[in-house]
Parts: sequence; C-alpha cells; structure tokens
Amino acid sequence: MAILDLLKLPDSRLKQVSAPVERFDDELRAFIADLEDTRRDGPAAVGIAAPQVGRFQRIVIVDVSGRPKTPNHGYLVLVNPEIVHWEGYAIGREGCLSVPDYTGNVIRATSIRLKTQDPDGREHEFAMEGYEARAVQHELDHLDGLLFVDRVVSRRTDLYRRKVYKA
Repeated sequence: MAILDLLKLPDSRLKQVSAPVERFDDELRAFIADLEDTRRDGPAAVGIAAPQVGRFQRIVIVDVSGRPKTPNHGYLVLVNPEIVHWEGYAIGREGCLSVPDYTGNVIRATSIRLKTQDPDGREHEFAMEGYEARAVQHELDHLDGLLFVDRVVSRRTDLYRRKVYKA
C-alpha cells in the first residue's frame, strides 16, 4: 500500500476527462487500495477520485459513514459510475483535497440514482440522498475534469479561504 501524490489546483491535468475502466484485475484492485490509503491520509476526506492522483480512469471512493445520522451505503468503490436520475437541488459547502486552501457553496441534486461497477466488474445500482449524494456528485465531477470551484454559485461571494487551525 502507498500514499499517492495528489494533484492540486492549478495543475491542468485536473481538467482531463477520464476513460472507462475496461480491465478488472489485480492491478486495478492494488491501485484502489493505494487510492484508499491516500484518501485516509487526507484531512477528513470522505471521497477521492482517481484523476486526483494522476490516473485518468473512472474510479472513485466515497465513505460518509463517519457522519452520524447521515443515510449512506457505507464504504463504496465506484468504477465507471453514472448518474441515471437526479431530483431536487440544494446549496452546500464543499472542500476538496485538490483545492486545499478553499471551500465553496455549490448547488447539487438532493437525490440521485447511480449505476456503477465494483472492482470485480459486477454491476450495482444505488439510490442516494443528502450528503452522500452530494459527495458522490463531487467525486464524479473529477472524472469529467471539473472541480467544485467550477461550480460555486458565485466566485465573489461563495468561495471562502479555508480556516487553518493550530495543532
């Protein structure tokens, strides 16, 4: 297992669109393990996408189970995920490992239906809502070369310098 280097804004590679995963093998599972180690190494990160570490394949990890009273599906590795339905919208504050100095208000769907594969290539479908739906939408944006700063309501009024706390 390894901690991978994170790409950070303004790295232009973060704008690259990712390709679908076609091979479901031990190498893919080893990469996913390294991606999870990298997520866990980040400051309270609930998700990470493969493009954030320079691998431009449609792979994300999301785990919001650490948030009390948040409906969720637990730890998820999503391979070739696709939102097939969404409803509602809400504004919420987001941050990102690839944009460590800022947070911002972003409009997202409040509920989604997602089709995806797991690391073995098996297909799954999930209905998600609230914070879990927001986290998944945030990570899926990375697969299409988008960051939350591309979606902030207003860069003038809805982008905030992240607070730095002394240890």
